[in-house]
Amino acid sequence: MAGSMAAVGIIAGAMILTGGLAAVGTASVVGQRLAGAADAGALAAADAASGAVPGVPCERASEVTAAFGAGLAVCDLDELVATVTVEMRFGPLVARASARAGPPP
Repeated sequence: MAGSMAAVGIIAGAMILTGGLAAVGTASVVGQRLAGAADAGALAAADAASGAVPGVPCERASEVTAAFGAGLAVCDLDELVATVTVEMRFGPLVARASARAGPPP
């Protein structure tokens, strides 16, 4: 009887550990995806601001970030420098990432 209780405890512990590791892995993937979306959105906005591509800078950033499955939260332009913040839902939480692109100072 004691052996079966120990086995159940070990299996339950392994299941909890596996679930926790899966959640951490998923959060890592979401973070990398958001970072890529923010980078691409900032580059798209900076390119539009410089005239390298046609369009309104923040609209271009919104289109690009939507392709990543992220929402554009903030888009700021300071001449040719674009700062973009994107967000994505991760379970009950909202994850955010920011990026800046433009010519060097």
